Amino acid sequence: MHDLVDPRAPVTAALIEAIGVAVILLDQQGTIQALSPAARSLIAGLEKGKQLALVMRDPDMIDAIDQVSRQGGRRAIELIERVPIERTFRIHIAALAGQGERRAVLLTFEDLSEQRLTERMRVDFVANASHELRTPLASVLGFIETLQGPARNDEKARERFLQIMRQQALRMARLVDDLLSLSRIELKAHLAPQTPVDLGEIARTILDALVLMARERDVTLRLDLAPRPVVVAGDRDELLRLMENLVENAIKYGKPGGEVAIRIEGGAEASFSVRDDGPGIAAEHLPRLTERFYRVDNAASREAGGTGLGLAIVKHIVLRHRGRLTIESVVGEGATFRAILPLLAEVGR
Repeated sequence: MHDLVDPRAPVTAALIEAIGVAVILLDQQGTIQALSPAARSLIAGLEKGKQLALVMRDPDMIDAIDQVSRQGGRRAIELIERVPIERTFRIHIAALAGQGERRAVLLTFEDLSEQRLTERMRVDFVANASHELRTPLASVLGFIETLQGPARNDEKARERFLQIMRQQALRMARLVDDLLSLSRIELKAHLAPQTPVDLGEIARTILDALVLMARERDVTLRLDLAPRPVVVAGDRDELLRLMENLVENAIKYGKPGGEVAIRIEGGAEASFSVRDDGPGIAAEHLPRLTERFYRVDNAASREAGGTGLGLAIVKHIVLRHRGRLTIESVVGEGATFRAILPLLAEVGR
């Protein structure tokens, strides 16, 4: 009886190297005989002629390969790599036809990292959204019970409780509105907007809308526009929301009596930035600011009426417009949020 597939055959190696998924062919001793380009890019250090066990040292994977090589058949295992970043693979291990104590083995790797991350984010998102809604809802229900009972005839208590209930109801409404906005933006993430939008005109609209809020906190709004119109291919409503969120955050969390500077710049790319002179943000918080429901200061955010979704919405709007968001801050020296977008002529290239 002859092997149906000889791992040393040039045709076999050429076939493996032409496959678009991550595949590794091992001989009877566990030496890499062929591997696809996808496998090379997926796992650093893989080379033809090297023992796989010297590159990937997971005991469960090595045992599974040994078992399939000795007994034949096929197995599937999951492997979690912790460094340099956490990644999850499903490895399909199949023995090739042969004779003797051991057989050649074919490994196919399925990268589950993004799927697992999405599942984890979904679970966290549902838990956080439920928590954010449960607190104001419990507050409203508690006040209703009080108004129906002990405070039924207490006019002063009734007025105070109704005001608090209104604030909590508005908080829930803002949260639902932000959740719906985030969902709509994510659904359209693959569709790059194509309508010409002048960022300067958007900025002037936002300043007119927020001037009263700024005045209440004695904050000065300053707008610096580029000498020429800066036009991007965009969704006007989404860009309004982006600028509104960033300027509103700067007013709320900047220094009372301070200044918020809004700048529109052109050039190789379009840039919209918002700088405040508030307390700043510690470096360890910066990478997580755009996560859903992440707050540097929970109490301050809720007191200011924040839902914890504003910067997540900003990030997804920027991504849909094929741009990027940068955040710079030094504690005690304020923060600068900058959305960088391709100019109208650059979109679609």
